[in-house]
Amino acid sequence: TRKESSAASDVYKRQGLGSIGSNCRQPMRQRTRRLANDPLHQFVISRLVPIEIGGLDLSFTNSSLFMAVTVVAASGFLWVATSGRGQIPTRTQSVAEMAYEFIANMLRDSAGAKGMVFFPLVFSLFMFVLVANLLGMFPYFFTVTSHLIVTFGLAMLVIGTVVAYGIAKHGLSWFKVFVPSGVPAAVVPFVVVIEVISFLSRPISLSIRLFANLLSGHIALKVFAGFVVSLGSLGAIGIAGAILPLLMTMGLTAFEFLVAFLQAYVFAVLTCMYLNDAVHPHH
Repeated sequence: TRKESSAASDVYKRQGLGSIGSNCRQPMRQRTRRLANDPLHQFVISRLVPIEIGGLDLSFTNSSLFMAVTVVAASGFLWVATSGRGQIPTRTQSVAEMAYEFIANMLRDSAGAKGMVFFPLVFSLFMFVLVANLLGMFPYFFTVTSHLIVTFGLAMLVIGTVVAYGIAKHGLSWFKVFVPSGVPAAVVPFVVVIEVISFLSRPISLSIRLFANLLSGHIALKVFAGFVVSLGSLGAIGIAGAILPLLMTMGLTAFEFLVAFLQAYVFAVLTCMYLNDAVHPHH
């Protein structure tokens, strides 16, 4: 009733909280500022197109959108780079050819000539991770590789390919990969346990390495950028104090571009090493 609302407003005013309406508006403004400065807000998954089938949430999210953008961007770049194929390569064609040779040599050195059967997989993974990392550097973009479920899915794709191809190609003899040659029979059971644990930990380490590096780097970048904005709003003294965080932000930005490439490179290198067990399980 009106009397109850008026009484509640009087209580709020006596307690220094203002009126009920203003008290509701103030937390909203404060919440907006907190979200703007919250370093973790950039990783929140939001539904763009809600889809629910049989109680299962299959919504199209911002993560889904940027995974699609990543695939389109990588495919579009390669299509544009290779569409001309002139005798004098353009800059984009040179970059595409360098990426091709880079991954081809990496796979050939790790798994031999027989390992080239996995070239489409390794090259696709490398381009996806690299482009996803680079897209995440743009303001207000979403970094899909900063989510563990995405990187774990990529890692399980690699390990699943190793197991499936190894068994299909070598049969049950592929499991000898867990028994290194030259091991005394007395310690074989212990070695097998260690090798199995090591093999099962591969998707965990492969996914966490990529996820943790991207997550921590973007958090640090957002924290220092938040310092710049916060100090800059305090006037001349604050602007002077924001110079150091600004320099740190610039340095971290350059470093994060380096990390974007290095993490794609490390993911591809380890993938090649793991695929070697599918091609040469007895080595």
